[in-house]
Amino acid sequence: MKKSFFARWRASFFAGLAVALPGIITLAVVKWLFGTISSFTDTLLFFLPYFINPKKIFLNGTDGPMFWYWSLFAVILAIVLISILGVLARYYFGKRMIDWADNLMLRVPVLNKIYGTIKQVDQAFTSGKKTSFKTVVLVEYPSAGIYSVGFLTSEHADEVEAKTGEKCVCIFIPTTPIPTGGFLIILPESKVTKLNMSVADGLKYIISFGAIAQEHHRNGPEK
Repeated sequence: MKKSFFARWRASFFAGLAVALPGIITLAVVKWLFGTISSFTDTLLFFLPYFINPKKIFLNGTDGPMFWYWSLFAVILAIVLISILGVLARYYFGKRMIDWADNLMLRVPVLNKIYGTIKQVDQAFTSGKKTSFKTVVLVEYPSAGIYSVGFLTSEHADEVEAKTGEKCVCIFIPTTPIPTGGFLIILPESKVTKLNMSVADGLKYIISFGAIAQEHHRNGPEK
C-alpha cells in the first residue's frame, strides 16, 4: 500500500533530524559555552573604549554586549594570560606571587569563605588521588530499584559515619546531558557498586543518555 505524502515527509524529516541533531546540539553547546565564558572575559577589554570608538565595540554603540569578534579576542586573551600564569607557577617568583594572592583572598571577610571552599573543591579534583572523582559507580538513586551512574568523590564521611555507625562514601550524581550540575549523596559503602568504565567513558555515558555505553556492550569489547 502506497504511503501518503505526509507519511513519507515524516519519515524523511525524522531521518534528517537524526543526522543533523548531533551537529545542532554541538553548535548549541559551543554557542552557550562561548556566551557564558565571554560574559566574564569581556571585562578584560575594559580599556578598549579609550582607544576605539564605542560604536565599533558594543552592539548598542555605547556599552554592554560586545560584537562577537571582540568577545572572541577577549577569550583568546584570557587563554594567553592563564597560560602565562601557568608558566609563572613553575618558578619561585611566580609561586611567591600566587601564594601572596592566595593569602590575601583568604584574609578578606566573607570572600575567604567562598574562595576557600572553591579552592578545596579544585584541589580535590586536581590532586590526582584515587578517591578524587576517579571511580565510576552505580547506586540506587533517587529511590530503591532505580539506578544512577555517579562518581566516587570521597571514601571518608567521618561525621556521617559517627552518627550512622556505618562506613559511608560521598557520591556525585551528575545531570544529563550536561554533567556540570548534579547532586551530592552520602550512603553506605555496601550500597555502592564500582564499575569498570573509566571516568571519560562514564561522562560519555551520561552525555549520550546511555547510548554510547549500550552500543559498546552490544558490540562487545574492542579487540
